[in-house]
Amino acid sequence: ESAAVADSPRLALVVLDPQSEWSDDAGLLTRIGEWTRIRGKSPRLYPGSLVWCARQPGKGLREKVELMLAWQRVAKELADGVLGAEFGRAERDEVRSRLSAAKEAAAEEVWASYRFVALHDGEQAHGLKIIDLGAGHSSASDTLAGRVIAALKAEALLNESVGAGYLERHWPPAFKESGAWPLTSLRQSFLDGSLTRLSDPDAVLRRQIVDFVGRGDFALASGVGTDGGFERLWHAEAIAPEEVAFEQNVLLVTKARAERLAPNPGPEPESAAPAPATAPVPPEPPLPPPGTAAPSASGVATIRLNGTIPPEVWNRFGTKVLPKLRSGSDLQVDVDVSFGLDAKAAATTVADLRQALDDLEIGASVAVEHISAHRDGD
Repeated sequence: ESAAVADSPRLALVVLDPQSEWSDDAGLLTRIGEWTRIRGKSPRLYPGSLVWCARQPGKGLREKVELMLAWQRVAKELADGVLGAEFGRAERDEVRSRLSAAKEAAAEEVWASYRFVALHDGEQAHGLKIIDLGAGHSSASDTLAGRVIAALKAEALLNESVGAGYLERHWPPAFKESGAWPLTSLRQSFLDGSLTRLSDPDAVLRRQIVDFVGRGDFALASGVGTDGGFERLWHAEAIAPEEVAFEQNVLLVTKARAERLAPNPGPEPESAAPAPATAPVPPEPPLPPPGTAAPSASGVATIRLNGTIPPEVWNRFGTKVLPKLRSGSDLQVDVDVSFGLDAKAAATTVADLRQALDDLEIGASVAVEHISAHRDGD
C-alpha cells in the first residue's frame, strides 16, 4: 500500500516486491506514479525523494531461489539424519558444494534482475523518469543503493551540494519581489522535482547556507515583522548551524534585500579634544523578589521553565527560547503530549509520528503510545 512508503525529506530507495516485475504496460507504471504523488489519501510533500527499483520480467529469479531453497532443505535433512546415515563424506561434500553454488547463483540473479529505476518527473509519461541500470553483478557495487546513486549522478539527477549561483538562477518568481525564500519551501523544492536532488537535503542545505551567509552571498532571517522587515537578520557573519531551521518563518534572503535592510551608519562626529575619561558608576543590583533568596556569587543556579505553551507560539518557542538553554549544563527537555483522534486514522498518524521522530533521530528516546479507542460514554 502507498501508506507503507514514508513521506520523508530524505532520499529513499523503495525496492518493489519480487512479485511486481517490470513491464512497459500502464498497470505498474500507473501504480508507481500514483504512489509517488499520493500517500494513502493525502498528496505527498516530497515526491521527488522516492526512487523506485523493480526487477526485470522473467522466471530466472524465482527458479534460482527455488533451487537454492531446495538444496538448503536437502542439506538440513542430511545434517538432521532424516535421510539416513548411508551417505558418505563425498556425497555430503557434493551437497555442500551444490548449496554454495545455488546461493551464489541466486545472489547474482538478484543483482542482475533489479535493474529498472523510476523517479518523479512531471514532464514524463506517468510522471516518471525511467533508468535502466543494465545487468549488474555482485562484484560491481557494495549495495543496490550505491549502484542507484552512481546512476543518478551519471544522469545529473543527484548532486552532493549546490552553489549560490544555482539558487539565484532558480529563485521562484513568487519570492522575487520579496527577496525572501522560506526554508521549508526551499527544502521542498529539492524533493518535489523542481530542483536537483540531494541525498540528504537537510544536512547539505544547512552546511551550504552557513557558508553562504558567512561569505555574504545570501542572508538568513527569522520572524517577519509588521513593517515588512525581520526580527533577526544575519548577513556576512558567522552563524551557528542550529540557526538554520526549516520552518516557515526562517527565510533565505537575497544579498540585495539584505543590503537594503542593513543599517547605514553616518560618519562619526569629530571632536576638538577627547573628553576626560571618567570611571563609570556601576548600577545598583536589583533586589530579589520577596520570599526568595539572593543568588550567591559562586556555585550553580538551577533554572526551570514550567507551564503551558499555546500552539500558535510553538515554532517561535523552539527558535527563540530553546537555543538560550544550550549554554547551561545538565539540560533536559521532556515532552508529554496526548490528543484525541478518529480511531480509523490513528494507525496512520502513529506511523507518521514515529517516522518523523526517526527523521529527527530521537525515535529511541521519545515513545509514541497508541491507546485503544473507547466509545463515547465508556
